[in-house]
Amino acid sequence: MAKLLVPLVMLGAVAGSHRCPPRCLCPAAAPNPTLLCARTGLLAVPPTLDRAAVELRLADNFIGAVGRADFANMSSLVHLTLSRNGLRRLAPGAFADLRALRALHLDGNRLPALSGAQLRGLASLRHLILANNQLAAIEPAAFAAFAATVEDLDLSHNNLPALPWEAVASMASLATLTLDHNLLERVPAGAVARLPRLARLDLTANRLRALPPVPGPPGPSLAAGGNPLHCNCELLWLRRLARPGRLESCASPPPLAGRLLWAVPEEELACRAPAIAGAAADPAAVLEGQPLRLGCAAAGDPPPALHWLGPDGRLVQNGSRRAVRPDGSLELRVATLRDHGAFTCVASNAAGEAAARVQVAVLPLPVPRSDGEGDAEAGPGPSDMARAGGNESRAAGERRIVAAELTASSARIRWLPQRHVPGIRMFQIQYNSSLDDSLVYRLLPPSSRSFVLRDLAAGREYDLCVSALYAEGATALPTARALGCVRFATAGGAPGCAALPRPHFLGGTVIIVIGAAIATSVLVFILILTARYKAAAARRPPAAVASVCSQTNGTHRPPEPEPPPPPPPALPPPAPMGAAGGGARGLFPSHSYPRRARTRRHGSLPRLDLPDAAPTLRPSFGSTHWMLESTV
Repeated sequence: MAKLLVPLVMLGAVAGSHRCPPRCLCPAAAPNPTLLCARTGLLAVPPTLDRAAVELRLADNFIGAVGRADFANMSSLVHLTLSRNGLRRLAPGAFADLRALRALHLDGNRLPALSGAQLRGLASLRHLILANNQLAAIEPAAFAAFAATVEDLDLSHNNLPALPWEAVASMASLATLTLDHNLLERVPAGAVARLPRLARLDLTANRLRALPPVPGPPGPSLAAGGNPLHCNCELLWLRRLARPGRLESCASPPPLAGRLLWAVPEEELACRAPAIAGAAADPAAVLEGQPLRLGCAAAGDPPPALHWLGPDGRLVQNGSRRAVRPDGSLELRVATLRDHGAFTCVASNAAGEAAARVQVAVLPLPVPRSDGEGDAEAGPGPSDMARAGGNESRAAGERRIVAAELTASSARIRWLPQRHVPGIRMFQIQYNSSLDDSLVYRLLPPSSRSFVLRDLAAGREYDLCVSALYAEGATALPTARALGCVRFATAGGAPGCAALPRPHFLGGTVIIVIGAAIATSVLVFILILTARYKAAAARRPPAAVASVCSQTNGTHRPPEPEPPPPPPPALPPPAPMGAAGGGARGLFPSHSYPRRARTRRHGSLPRLDLPDAAPTLRPSFGSTHWMLESTV
């Protein structure tokens, strides 16, 4: 009976603790707070965790993600297990508060990659287990927080094609490095030698064809079976460490394929010195400022490394103007005169080295020659534009440059072979239009004897010169020898007629003509409107003003009569009433000011004292008469 009471009391103590999350066990007898939540079917990290816990086990659950607040303020946690949860996502800073954590188990999950922010804050970490995940990439900053303290790093059974070896080499306290069952293809030389405390290195089942020497003896325990090793002289160090029972085997060369390394005699692990199969420049000569590519192919066992020496004998480094490609070719993005000369391709491996020279010709930019130099034939020098027409003084049978098959847009240029000029690198054709000062250049191989110019303008004259570019010595700068010049005209232009104006001149003239026409039209329109306005003002009758009654006192004040105009000599003097009638249309001499004008009708008696011939006044004011109202 007493044996049954003890477990019940312990379970009661565990259940009564308010800090223990549901489904978890929190042993009260443990010296430090411990939370056992393994295999409880949890879908997420419980929010009611004891933040003072020292050990937390969450293995074998279904936790798919860890958030930033799941382990917040757990600064006393020393051991954390999240194995076999199907974990896919770690939030940045998920372990930032775990400053005392020493062991972190994340094996058996589905993490695709690691970044620097995900493992930030683990300053005391010593054991990091990341085996059996789906890791395909690891950032170099991922191990920065614990590089000085980590002792055990397990990255086995992942999909890593490469590793941040610089970050791994900085782990001064690393004792065990497990990298088996990955996709690693190379281990950099010296990466393992920089780990002074390394005791065990597992590289089993990768894709390594070569292994760099490890320090020793005594050195770290090495396991490298399951790799397609290429057995040559570079693996002599491993053969001397091998003993019966080791699993390192050879995949190549064919005579040693399938044999265990420890069973191969040392004399059969041989290397072959490199041999350069070919090295050439493409193209062999360029103008200053143009790109150039130098190729080099070499064979050897092991495959040799290629590097280049410039014409000055210095090693060519990658830069903005030069770049060495992974295949060993050298690319000159912008060639300069300093690149003229011989580049050296050097192939080296463990058995020796070989070298080959590649000659590069960089030609200076051609400069047109001024007209004041005369017609004298220039000696060898830079590629200059010879004076056009210099070949016309020769007889037709002596002309060395001939323009034939002339059409509206093309012409074939022929020249004589230049067997008397040794070392010709190429021919250069220079031509310009009689209506265009810009020069056009064409570089042709030394075997050319003719060239077809296309896209010429119809009905234009062209001046063309041909020069031979050659070098007198292997390191001399190329010079040019003028072969002759010719002037020709394309078909399509009527003889005696001037060529059409240039398009930009024609466009400017059209714009000026259109603007002048618009300005003239506007000026004529303004003049017409002004003339019509003056004509209408001359035909307009003056406004008549009738007598009105003052609005201040209601009395009728007769208008003052205007002085009668001088009577015409043939007519009798006007009647007295005519004068009064004329005064009715005078201005009202009032001292008041007009306020507004309106149209009114006023009744008045007909004037019976007028003669019959006089026109009868209307009994009321019409709409065209204005009445002025005034105020006192």
